[in-house]
Amino acid sequence: MQICQNLHCSNPFNPDSNKFCMSCGHSNFGKLLGNRYRVLKLLGEGGFGKTYAAEDTGRFDDACVIKQFFPQVSGTAALTKAAELFKQEAKRLFELGENHPQIPRLLAYFEQGSSLYLVQEFVQGQTLLAELHQQAFSEEQIQQLLVDLLPVLQFIHDRNVIHRDIKPENIMRRQKDGKLVLIDFGGAKQVTQTSLARQATGIYTIGYAPSEQMAGFASPASDLYALGATCARLLTQSLATQDANGNLCDRLYDPYNAQWLWRERLQEKDITISDELGQIIDKLLKHVARERYQSAAEVLQDLNFNKAKVAPSLSPQSPKVIKVIPKFKSSLFQSSQVSNTLPLKTFEFDVITVDTRGKEISRNRSSAQFFEEELGSGITLEMVSIPGGKFMMGSSLKEGHEREKPQHPVKVSGFFIGKYEVTQAQYKAIMGSNPSKFKGDTRPVEKVIWNEAIEFCEKLSHKTGRTYRLPSEAEWEYACRAGTTTPFYFGETITSNLVNYDGNYVYASELQSNYRKQTTPVGSFLPNAFGLYDMHGNAWEWCEDYYHENYQGAPMNGSAWLTAGDGIYRLLRGGSWYNVPSYCRSANRICAGVDNRNLYISFRVVFSK
Repeated sequence: MQICQNLHCSNPFNPDSNKFCMSCGHSNFGKLLGNRYRVLKLLGEGGFGKTYAAEDTGRFDDACVIKQFFPQVSGTAALTKAAELFKQEAKRLFELGENHPQIPRLLAYFEQGSSLYLVQEFVQGQTLLAELHQQAFSEEQIQQLLVDLLPVLQFIHDRNVIHRDIKPENIMRRQKDGKLVLIDFGGAKQVTQTSLARQATGIYTIGYAPSEQMAGFASPASDLYALGATCARLLTQSLATQDANGNLCDRLYDPYNAQWLWRERLQEKDITISDELGQIIDKLLKHVARERYQSAAEVLQDLNFNKAKVAPSLSPQSPKVIKVIPKFKSSLFQSSQVSNTLPLKTFEFDVITVDTRGKEISRNRSSAQFFEEELGSGITLEMVSIPGGKFMMGSSLKEGHEREKPQHPVKVSGFFIGKYEVTQAQYKAIMGSNPSKFKGDTRPVEKVIWNEAIEFCEKLSHKTGRTYRLPSEAEWEYACRAGTTTPFYFGETITSNLVNYDGNYVYASELQSNYRKQTTPVGSFLPNAFGLYDMHGNAWEWCEDYYHENYQGAPMNGSAWLTAGDGIYRLLRGGSWYNVPSYCRSANRICAGVDNRNLYISFRVVFSK
């Protein structure tokens, strides 16, 4: 079925059985928009126009999106002027899309009849609104959203472009790589809906736009306000709606007092977020524009943990003072032969490699050595021997994020690391408690803050007489890669048969797969070549290092990077059951505050002589 190409009709039309629309009688036989684009279906419509899914017959029937605008002006001169302004706006959109990968490319623009059209790249994926309907966003997801989108906003603002309509339905997560893409810029809408004497007015969505934008004075700070409103709604899963009489209902904003109530909604849901993120959102949502952040770069500076800023004070609800320095010292390993006095055992396992489609292309039998720590009540901790060696840490120029670069050589001495993430049974044996949401003795312990992971290491060290600690970031990546250089230790991609992650998304050419929405017992999937399990997915794992924005000046000897960084924030590695596949790559790195307690954060331990 196709859509009738009468500009004022959007009824289904079957070209195989009839060539006239049964609703309006319009002839559709052989007609194409712009003599090139075949309309497939209506995606949406509003006061400004309609959006269609289409095929580009001049480019091997490639999928594309067509936006049809109806100029709200009359008279030949006014229409001619509107068309000229539309052309200028199209040129600006073209330049944006050609120069930034998170803005859809503009493929064409044209006039037909009394309408104006933009043809844009089709972005396969789903909007954040669709994700929000599934569940509220976590603090980590909001932080990552800001990290992904703020550079895009800075890019467009530097080019004197204001988006004007930032909201969850205009932010799309691209399926192939999980990146957020900013869609549906308001400039073309503005050109076609305003009179020529009032070019500054008009485009906004109630519930996201600040008062100055609704009064016709949009600025970069207006986009930042809308981004703050988007974050607040994603955190609280609270959207503005209309009642049966068309009245606006919004539990997140009190218009009488011009006050946002997002903190109250979180409190009702018994959800807490860090004071740092809360302050950022509050500043984004300041009613007076001059009191807000004035640029996306300013927000990024705060989000990336401004090095000049003192450590934030604890909120009144915090149960104890946060310590950020472990009681034992992280040591550089003196020898790769750390196992010569331990009673080692050997275990065997299969190691597989997959192609970009997720299809197995090789399988080999391998083995590794390990020793066991007795924790009491029959509970043991298996520690796998990792030989020393050299590797290239981080992502190449063609892969990953700037925070994973520059790629650099690192020499790592031998060590032992947990065969699995610390399980709930192991954690309870040492700590006497189990904070996890997804209960199960063999599942990884989660909702563990960094300091509790450090305390676990200290108590385990005291119990066993061996010095246990968290891995350095370099050790973690070296252990994860296990000699591989591909994005994943399985090869070019992963599938939900190999890793516990959000299988609704893909990394390469594999099919969408299963999303379990919770942790799985450790050892449920095949290990890497070192015999380590769940280094991709299941739960994020704490590392010992301070967070640094990139690898400039990073140690090259495998030790933890504990200088010149922000001690309040520590590294997390590996991705989790909650994340898209790109977050589970061997090189991917994120950070979190030492008091971040979340149901997808765990850890594993390291021992060395």
